[in-house]
Amino acid sequence: MKRMRRYVRNNAVPLALLAPAVMIILVVVLLPLIFSFYTGFTNYRLIRPESLWDFIGLRNYARVLTDADFWAALWRTVLFLTVALNLEMLLGLCLALMVNRITWGQRTMRTIMMFPMMFSPILVGFQFKYMFNDTIGVVNNALQSLGLSQKAIPFLVDRWLAFGSIAFAEIWMSTSIFAILILAGLFAMPRDPIEAARVDGCTSWQVFRHITLPFLMPFIYIAMTIRSLDVARAYDIVDVMTGGGPAGRTELLWTLIARTAYDDARMGRANAMAYVSILLSIFFTWFFFRKLMAARQHLGAF
Repeated sequence: MKRMRRYVRNNAVPLALLAPAVMIILVVVLLPLIFSFYTGFTNYRLIRPESLWDFIGLRNYARVLTDADFWAALWRTVLFLTVALNLEMLLGLCLALMVNRITWGQRTMRTIMMFPMMFSPILVGFQFKYMFNDTIGVVNNALQSLGLSQKAIPFLVDRWLAFGSIAFAEIWMSTSIFAILILAGLFAMPRDPIEAARVDGCTSWQVFRHITLPFLMPFIYIAMTIRSLDVARAYDIVDVMTGGGPAGRTELLWTLIARTAYDDARMGRANAMAYVSILLSIFFTWFFFRKLMAARQHLGAF
């Protein structure tokens, strides 16, 4: 106790300066988290404020875990995350390798490469919604003008075409994140191992497979960790482009949570869904963190 008092007395000014920030964090972050966690155990509905005190225990979580719509949305979210992450990684790797080989105008290319990630997801959603529209969309008009399609393709109506259209918009917007981080890895990569491998007669593929790619893997896993958190919470693009349709076949976890909370006014059940879905983000974060640590140990970087 005396040691604590001495510490407070010696650091009174820094603690006083930190106090407002700590209070803001408590009010803005901690209190809403506590409130949302509590409502997950109640029958809270937005249209009935008195239901906030209707404590029902684990009933919301039991309903979530037995809800077919929730498991279907979870499966689509995992599929969407898998497709988006892998394609973004492959395209970002190719883009970074091409930009790295440019000797003139590389700064301009890096700037242009960052443009898609600067757009708001809502703006990107509206952009691709009208591009894939079956009557006025640029894609359908171009295909019909070139004679590649006799009739309009229902990109946002068919189940898998709508899923692919959303994935295309997400990949277009976020591939540059992978490209920038991988390009940073290429800039940090030492040249001596590559030159030694070429002197020993290694082909370009062998150099890439055994030297370049292992060095880039920590940067790739960092990008995957960041993007997995974003994609697992995907909402804006899906809501704008399809609204979860057709017939809920493109509904992901967070569009289902939003519909449950605001359209159905079941805020308690929606918060229970949200806390269950957080486990998905934690799992992918843990998985990619383990991969990152393994890649660093493989390089001898501790």
